[in-house]
Amino acid sequence: MPTILITGSAGLIGSETASFFHDKGFDVIGVDNNLRKSFFGENGCTLWNRARLEQKLTRYTHVEADIRDQAAMDAVFARFGADISIVVHCAAQPSHDWAANDPFMDFTVNANGTLTMLECTRKHCPQAVFIFTSTNKVYGDTPNALPLVERETRWELDENHPWYAHGIDETMSIDASTHSLFGASKVAADVLVQEYGRYFHMNTVCFRGGCLTGPAHSGAPLHGFLNYLMRCCKTGTPYTVLGYKGKQVRDNIHAFDLVNMFWHYYQNPRPGQVYNAGGGRHSNCSMLEAIAMCEKISGKKLDWTYSETNRVGDHIWWVSDVSKFQSHYPDWAYTYSITDILQNIHGALE
Repeated sequence: MPTILITGSAGLIGSETASFFHDKGFDVIGVDNNLRKSFFGENGCTLWNRARLEQKLTRYTHVEADIRDQAAMDAVFARFGADISIVVHCAAQPSHDWAANDPFMDFTVNANGTLTMLECTRKHCPQAVFIFTSTNKVYGDTPNALPLVERETRWELDENHPWYAHGIDETMSIDASTHSLFGASKVAADVLVQEYGRYFHMNTVCFRGGCLTGPAHSGAPLHGFLNYLMRCCKTGTPYTVLGYKGKQVRDNIHAFDLVNMFWHYYQNPRPGQVYNAGGGRHSNCSMLEAIAMCEKISGKKLDWTYSETNRVGDHIWWVSDVSKFQSHYPDWAYTYSITDILQNIHGALE
């Protein structure tokens, strides 16, 4: 029976990956030490999701280990060895703002941890597919230099721009921009993953995610905005919108649709590839639009305030062009719209 190893298995994408591949007949090894709680407090705790996986998935084995611990990770890989046919590396420090408070922690988790995972894969199961959940923040704030037009509820790309129809593609430069320290640590990891594909000819791939979301997110003020926004709306918790008049646009992809990308890549890997992976034109919204949708779905008004101060390196407008992936894997398609996503999150909070 094939085996999948997932880091960050109790997080949003890790848990979705565990369930998806378990349903495909895989034995699942989940590596997670609930470091998200250290980052974001009780809201970020993922123990509830770990318990759900252990109860629901009969072939799930949990390993509580830190991906930066080379000896611990080497032992995990040595235990399962060549039985591992796919590694999905989701574990990360995922917040702009948190990274600035502890750059060493951010970089060691995101960059050093990724290097540890790549080396363990190369040593113990070099034939395995290695999937890395990168981020659109590797492009830094370069998207903010695009010709944007202010509309009533959102910023929008000028209709004459070649990226208007489908969004930003992988040709955008990652250089000469402000990334945030989080973005910089993810750049290091992203380039490492590409290099192991090109230099060592391993089946590695980077998925540069937009806003990854879904009901399994342990949303917190600094990360997981759609999940946290709906939770605030439902519970009456105050929320602060940061900068850009609340018109900043994000494309949002449901965890299931992203993991389905992983599945298609696994069946026909292309070593060293990079794919933008977000909701694209199919599923995107501004902050103001997200608030309105949350209020409509929940039937409650959100208690929100506005701050002029935006996050450093944050995007004003981001919509991913996923056409490169679709050209390589034409059988893949979205299953969740932005409305579907928010209804799904709301239903899980009830």
